[in-house]
Amino acid sequence: MTLRSAEEGKEYIIKGIETDDEELDAFLFSLGCYSGEPITVISHRKRGCVVSIKDGRYNIDDQLADAIII
Repeated sequence: MTLRSAEEGKEYIIKGIETDDEELDAFLFSLGCYSGEPITVISHRKRGCVVSIKDGRYNIDDQLADAIII
C-alpha cells in the first residue's frame, strides 16, 4: 500500500521508497523518511497530503506519496 491510500490519523511504518531519482531519495532521507520510520497522514489534499514525520509536518504531492510504501 502507498501513502496516498493511507487513512488519516493512523500511524504507519515506512517499508520502502520506490523512486529512480537519487536526488529525491536524498531529499526524503533528509526529512527522516526512510524504511522503518513511523509516518502519519494528517490530511489528504487535492494534489497531495500533509504528513507527520518525526517532529515535522510536510506537504507532499501525490507523485511523492505514491513512491512511499507503507
